[in-house]
Amino acid sequence: MTGRTPAAGLRRRLWDAVSAGDEHTAFGVLDRAAADGVDEETLLLDVIAPVQERIGAEWAADRVSVVQEHAVTARLVAEVLALRGWRVDCLGAQTPIPHLVAHLHRTDPCAVLLSGSVPTRLPTAHTAVTACQAIGVPVLAGGRAFGPDGRHARALGADRWAADARGAAAVLAAGLPRAGPSVTRQAVDDLPHLTDQEYTLVVRSRPRLVRQALADLETGFPAVRAHGEAQRERTAEDIAHIVDFLATALYLDDAEVFTAFLTWTAAVLEARRVPAWSLVSGLDALAGRLHDFPRALELLRLGTAALLDSPARPGPAPYGHS
Repeated sequence: MTGRTPAAGLRRRLWDAVSAGDEHTAFGVLDRAAADGVDEETLLLDVIAPVQERIGAEWAADRVSVVQEHAVTARLVAEVLALRGWRVDCLGAQTPIPHLVAHLHRTDPCAVLLSGSVPTRLPTAHTAVTACQAIGVPVLAGGRAFGPDGRHARALGADRWAADARGAAAVLAAGLPRAGPSVTRQAVDDLPHLTDQEYTLVVRSRPRLVRQALADLETGFPAVRAHGEAQRERTAEDIAHIVDFLATALYLDDAEVFTAFLTWTAAVLEARRVPAWSLVSGLDALAGRLHDFPRALELLRLGTAALLDSPARPGPAPYGHS
């Protein structure tokens, strides 16, 4: 860091302003740091990004009441690369694959940088990876959804993975090899376990699974049956999230995706004085409906064990879930 003000002090002052809702002071902290000679990359990655992450952790622990999550990771990477002289086109979150491919044909970039913060988007990210590579454009993946060590990026066939914006810049500077256009890979080419169709069937039956699990909970637990309409909707949303992460774990064949989500969710519920036993009950209800799905049943068993073994200590969302 080249300025006279250490990053830790800047983070502390920025956090104090943000947590107090003082936008004017927050911008003043950054403006004064820039005037003191702190470079833009340091402000983005060593000051703003850690404060953004802390907001999420404080929300999870119920120490702040309101938080708006923004897709800041991709924007931070884009800004850092632009500072280093790269031309970057930001296409936005959840760009339809045909639009992405059309843009690549028009612009012929040296690489696609694919950022993912929520694991449940990884099946779609896999489609994007294979579509880009089919027309000869390499893919550099990053973001929490791909795992802290990039293992999901490798599983999905991305050409490279970077842990952060500086890592992405280093990969691009070293150069990414370009292959010629090829036949688009199918998901099972990278993930052969998908041949059992469990992922496909769980996704296809998601609405029915949520309805049935909610009905089973209401039948088995008077407290759930007594919920008002708003609480009933929230319970249904919780079950839907469980099904989404279960499906993602089936897609990746990675139990940690599921167990990390469950233990984090339990900690968030406990921080809000909501008993986490309902999660175990929800898993039991789903298991009763998925008795012909051996991989799903094993994930549900592991999820239950993780909930029973893990203390409720909310922190940053695993793999970016929020």
